[in-house]
Amino acid sequence: MSGIVKLWVISPDTHSERRLELHITVEKLKGKLELITGIPAANQIISLYNSESDAQVLATLSDDSKQLGYYGLRDYQVLKVEDTNPSASFTGQMTDVSQVDKFELTPEEYAKRQDTVLAFKQRNKMGRFAPKDEAATAQPELPTDITVGSRCEVESTEPGLSKRGTVRFVGTTKFGKGVWVGVEYDEPMGKNDGSVQGERYFTCRDKYGVFLHPDRVKVGDYPVEELDLDDEEM
Repeated sequence: MSGIVKLWVISPDTHSERRLELHITVEKLKGKLELITGIPAANQIISLYNSESDAQVLATLSDDSKQLGYYGLRDYQVLKVEDTNPSASFTGQMTDVSQVDKFELTPEEYAKRQDTVLAFKQRNKMGRFAPKDEAATAQPELPTDITVGSRCEVESTEPGLSKRGTVRFVGTTKFGKGVWVGVEYDEPMGKNDGSVQGERYFTCRDKYGVFLHPDRVKVGDYPVEELDLDDEEM
């Protein structure tokens, strides 16, 4: 049997792999572990586990006179070192902050300091201190030449096709930014009945309503176009 064993040594503040000689006693082991874990030898409780995920204790190394080989240690088992008096150990003093005086500021005192994140954001106009975009919050200006009830004609991408109707709505909507013009077409060439996404802006027959940007709408004296049908088409 090899005289060296590789073990995981864990404690409240450390986790490392160590090579230990099987002939050393538990007393000498505790001296080594004090340097590794910071736990005084007299305060150590050493338990042996098969692995870190195994909750079953195989043995407790409580006899200082026994050699490690006595416990049948195998490579990559785990020695868990517990501290019976954490307040007396170096690591316990380092991690225990219960006795540390806390530096606290009132909200008013914090706001007066110039070396804080709050002061930095104020100086650089960041976050809630950033100037509000007036253009984004201002109400869009309504066109003066397009009024509800006006006759109109809408641009069409199809040559020779004109879409005429009556303006039924001018204003802002919930479905898009800026100003929209709602038109009731003379014929069923639209997309809705005056409502979009459950919100009603005007009322007309289905497929007669449409919403457009003002630059696509021309207001004028546009009469309703008569359909030119011959007898065969009737």
